[in-house]
Amino acid sequence: MRVDIALFLVALAVGVLAGVLVARRLGVPSPLLLVVAGAAASFLPFVPQVHLEPEVVLIGLLPPLLYAAALSSSLVDFNTYRRPILLLSVGLVVFTTVGVGWLVHALVPDVSWPVALALGAVVAPPDAVAATAIGRHIGLPRKIVTILEGESLFNDATALVLLRTAVAAIAATATIHAWEIGLDFVLAAAGGAAVGLVAYWIAASMRRRITDPSVDVALSLVVPFTSFILAEEIDASGVIAVVVAGLLLGHRAPVLQTAQSRIAERINWRTIAFLLENTVFALIGLQAQWLWQDLADSDLSPARIATVCLSTLVAVIVLRLVWVFAFRPVLFRRPRNRDAQHPAPPWSFQFLLGWAGMRGVVTLAAAFVIPDDTEHHEVLLMAAFTVVAGTLLIQGLSLPWFARRLRVPAPDPLDDALARATLLQQASKAALDELDTLEYDDRVGVVDLIRQRLDQRNFAAWERLGTQADQESPAALYYRIRSRLIDAERGRILEIRSAGQVPSEVVADVLAMLDVEESMLDSAEQERDETAAYAARRWQIGELCADLERYAAVDEPPATSCRACVEEGTQWVSLRRCLECGNVGCCDSSPRQHATEHFHETQHPVMQSAEPGEDWRWCYVHHLTA
Repeated sequence: MRVDIALFLVALAVGVLAGVLVARRLGVPSPLLLVVAGAAASFLPFVPQVHLEPEVVLIGLLPPLLYAAALSSSLVDFNTYRRPILLLSVGLVVFTTVGVGWLVHALVPDVSWPVALALGAVVAPPDAVAATAIGRHIGLPRKIVTILEGESLFNDATALVLLRTAVAAIAATATIHAWEIGLDFVLAAAGGAAVGLVAYWIAASMRRRITDPSVDVALSLVVPFTSFILAEEIDASGVIAVVVAGLLLGHRAPVLQTAQSRIAERINWRTIAFLLENTVFALIGLQAQWLWQDLADSDLSPARIATVCLSTLVAVIVLRLVWVFAFRPVLFRRPRNRDAQHPAPPWSFQFLLGWAGMRGVVTLAAAFVIPDDTEHHEVLLMAAFTVVAGTLLIQGLSLPWFARRLRVPAPDPLDDALARATLLQQASKAALDELDTLEYDDRVGVVDLIRQRLDQRNFAAWERLGTQADQESPAALYYRIRSRLIDAERGRILEIRSAGQVPSEVVADVLAMLDVEESMLDSAEQERDETAAYAARRWQIGELCADLERYAAVDEPPATSCRACVEEGTQWVSLRRCLECGNVGCCDSSPRQHATEHFHETQHPVMQSAEPGEDWRWCYVHHLTA
């Protein structure tokens, strides 16, 4: 029997990986394909029945999934969008619970109010994995994805507290009042936040003394399960405990952990999340066959069952849209410090936020929390499954179409490239300022080497903004040559390893060094490929300084050459135009860096790109871009 279980788990893992690869080849989100494939496989005679137990999902799967999402989420972004996140994760869940409960009770009067509200709580929370996975796949705006991520981190807590109260009301003889539900939620939320803070404090204290990446990652694996179980033991919200601990530890990771520990933790949790997320959707589909069989024992007619299931599906979709449109002024309120240059998002953002309400495994697992002896239990389970499968297929398949039809702008790699270059430039300036304060005896030119490497890093970042397809940038040339050299180095090392002339541990260390360097080159090259696919457009990043406000962009024909480079017989990479005098010089990726030299000679503060299709500006004084 144990061998059969092991074989099934291996087959499940292989099937999930194959499904992900097929989905990527077809260009569809993997959650959709895995749910459909799982549902079809559940009717095959050689596939065993899989019953998702609530304990397996709520304790075994939910904590690591939430923790992985929280680690990669930004505490700063959560604070920026806390109003819409809380409005959706608390207000919308309660609204959906009551709306679905009223509908089910109206369609099937035999279903009591506590049972109807329990089903409403089950189908209320959208799934974190489905919404963000599909949103990133189709390129939704970052603001929408950020709000969806924040909502999905906390809406499970609201739904589970409401479900726990409804289940208690099913078994109770006395009536439970609304103020009791509110008090239960407040206590659960406060208790969960307290446990999360304690878990963060303990883990942070330990990390300050840990330098071994293996021990650090092992600690990270313990945190979500410990936080969840301790919170649930005191009748608090385990979801909030895990999310609070994950958000704080992720935010403080650059201070608490070593670089090796951060890299190891990032890779491990990315792998864990990838396996669990995709396995969850396959497991959802595998529930179809036995849920369908159980409906044969129902006292309700097939027409009534179909009406309940489809009405519940329509209700969760419509109620979310109603809530989002009704609270548009609050959801998309513009911060007071933003001016007319930063208008509120268009209504298309609002619609996509309302349409991205896919349900997932928490909904299906929570349905099993409803007692088995509840009236029409099998119909409630099928309604939950219909909502999960229906929202994934209907909303998941149509979301890319709506995004294209509404022409919602996807995140532009050029924006990211410019922001990255600006950030690295400011970081280098801070490093050079710190270098000037240090005392050292440099007899071999170490400081010059440090300055040179900082410059090279910044030059490579700025080169990614270039749009000249017929000219290979120095960074691209470096990648092409260095990649070939690394292959040659690795080949020679493997020859030496085969000869057994060097200890295997030493060989492994040297190969790891080459792997790190090659991975950095591959990442930079992938980023260059992405930015090259986008035409340059106007950027609006951050607040403008006084110089950028004074020197507006000019509409001039692209420059064709750097006069200083022509006179010296050197080659330029990209051209920049001074907005004070119109001088055209080559960028810092060029050998002579005439644009920067012009600034040092004249102190003219702002230059503009003189390349075709580019009009971004750079302030030399304040190190800001517009």
